[in-house]
Parts: sequence; C-alpha cells; structure tokens
Amino acid sequence: MLAPAMVLLAVLGIAPLSSAQAQSGAAQPTRIAIGYLGREEAPRTPLTFLHPELTDEGVQGARLGVQDNNTTGRFMNQSFELVEQVVPRGGDVAAPVQALAEQGVRLLVADLPAEELNALLDQPAAKDMLVFNARAKDDELRNAQCRANLLHTIPSRRMLADGLAQYLKWKRWDRWMLVVGKYPEDKAYADALRRAAKKFGARIVDEKEWTFEEGNRRSDSGHTTVQSLVPTATQGDEHQVLVVADERDIFGEYLPYRTWLPRPVAGTHGLVPTAWDRVHEQWGATQMHSRFEKLAGRWMTERDYAAWVAVRAVGEAATRTKSTSPDELASFIQGKDFNVAGFKGQALTFRDWNGQLRQPILLAGPRMLVSVSPQEGFLHPVSLLDTLGDDRADSTCERG
Repeated sequence: MLAPAMVLLAVLGIAPLSSAQAQSGAAQPTRIAIGYLGREEAPRTPLTFLHPELTDEGVQGARLGVQDNNTTGRFMNQSFELVEQVVPRGGDVAAPVQALAEQGVRLLVADLPAEELNALLDQPAAKDMLVFNARAKDDELRNAQCRANLLHTIPSRRMLADGLAQYLKWKRWDRWMLVVGKYPEDKAYADALRRAAKKFGARIVDEKEWTFEEGNRRSDSGHTTVQSLVPTATQGDEHQVLVVADERDIFGEYLPYRTWLPRPVAGTHGLVPTAWDRVHEQWGATQMHSRFEKLAGRWMTERDYAAWVAVRAVGEAATRTKSTSPDELASFIQGKDFNVAGFKGQALTFRDWNGQLRQPILLAGPRMLVSVSPQEGFLHPVSLLDTLGDDRADSTCERG
C-alpha cells in the first residue's frame, strides 16, 4: 500500500525522488526569483476610522503569492523567492531596477503609478524582464503606451466602469448624475464612466464637479457642514443613480444618505466596482481572506490581490511547464494555454492584444457583495469577460 505522501505525488503527476537523488545535490530545489518593486509614500488617511492607514499595501499580496507558490513548489523541486526593492520618496527607479536585475530577477511585479511604471520600463535593466502592473489602472497603458513586456493584473478604469455600467443597465438605472473630483485620476475615471454609459446605453443627464472645501467632519459641527453641503452639490431631478469619481477618497464617503433626492450612490463609493474586496465570500474567497489576514494582520485590498495574482501566475506557469527558466515562464504566461485560478469562479487569462488580465469585476457594497460582472445578457463571441474594458477591435495597443 502506498504511503499518503506517495499517493499525493501520484495525484499531482509528480515522480518521487529516488534514494540516490535524495542523497545527491540534484534534489536541491531550483530557485525562481520574483521581483517586487514598490515606492515609499506617506500613508493616506482614510475618511473613516474603520479603514486603517496602510503602509504595506501591495507587497503583502506578493508575499502571500510566494507562500502559495512554495506550497506547490516543494513537490516540483522549485523554490520561489520574493526579491523586494523600494523606490525612495523623491527618488527614481533606476537604482532599484538595476539592483533587482543583479539579483537575477527577470519576472517583476511593479506596484507603481503610471508615470513611474513607464520610467521603469524605459530602464535598460528592464528590457529583458516580464513586468506585471499591479497598481496603475490607466487605460493609456493598455493602448498607446502599451509595451511588449508588460502585463496588467490590476483592472483598467474602463473594465471597472464597464462592470458597473452593466449592472446599472441590468437594473434599468439608465439615467446618471456624475459627480467628479478635481484630481487627474478622478477625471480619468469619469472619462471611463462616460465611455461606459455610451457603450451600454445609459445617459449622463447631469454632471457636477466637486469644488467644495470639506470641513473637519470630526469637529463638533462637522456633520452639520456636510449635511448642508451635499444636497446643494447634488441637486437635479432627472437622474436615477448618482455616480461618483473620487479616487483619492476626498468626498465620496459623504454622499450616501445626504443627496438632494433619495438616490443610490455608485462608482468609487457606495456600490464599488473592484478587483477584490473583503466582502467577497464566494468561490473559496473566505479561505483566501483567512490566509491573508494571518499573514498581514488586515484585510486584503485590490492592490494586494493584483500583486498576489501576478506572483501566482509565475507559480502556475512553473508548475505547468515544469521549468524554472524565466524566458520559458514568460512565454507560457503570455500563451494561449495559460490560465490561473483567482477565487472568482473561473480561470483567468491574459489578453494577447494588450496584456490585460481577463477577470470578473466585483460590485461591492459596504458590507455585502452585491453582484459580479459581466452580467447576464451581455454577450461576446470569444469570452464574456471581453465585454469589460477594451476589446480587440477597440484597442490601439501594438505589443509586437
């Protein structure tokens, strides 16, 4: 009768090591280095005390990914190592990227805003790397600014906006008021929402720019100031839903329950389209939450998830190819036979035309998952996931 360990190896299709192999140096695991490049930045103070100030967002997801890779890797004689570098505040990416290259990194998770991501890709040391974008949602990176060695595990703004628009269309909430913040990323998200409204047959009947200076809501009269300010900012009688673009979390949290008319709030606040959220419990997500909380002592964020799935993509490729060659792994990840499980109910794959990871978009309320897009009834000849974001015909990316 086979021992339990031998049965497990047989199920996985892995040949056990012989006694000679076990006693020789051939049994030593082969190292696979995965780089992580983040940036030093001041923690952003959230509007609510219920959300902690995060100083380790992104990197904790990558660390969990390496743990998960090594769980399988030990059966494959593979050892995964996360090599971490940080761009100092006010510094540039050149030295950290060179340091990663000198440590053998050819597969890199980049947790950087778009400008610094482009600077990274321009470095000579990055030319031979496959880079996973785990933070920048900018649609330009998937179009005119795309690169042959760049993949995206974070959804684009257009994917998020399309996921929300499909649900609002399914609900027949076709008339939107759009409230936009003053920062460039707010305006970029608003552009994606306008495009999604046109794409799915909704209409933005009113648009407001948030120009108010918020008082300190934690002062004795703070709630009074907000309570009188928000109705003024949201007056309008034609809309069915108020859609907000406030990526910096400056004012969006103030909107629910304070609008001029009793209307639901969606977008960056209220009903939020996202890659990941703590309210997600389906398809084994609770198990993921448990493991991440044990590691990091907090809930997993969207950036953590994007870094995790990037690292897991490398692990999955190594398992499937039985290779530790960065070139072979990079080729397989970008090939038609690759997919990776992501706790979202279906296998995730990369689009060959712009490097974007196909993935469902969660629609999360404050305490419950409301829905998951793509929604029923939105069809596509290749993949329903390609109804979210730039389809092949829409893309201006040339990755060749």
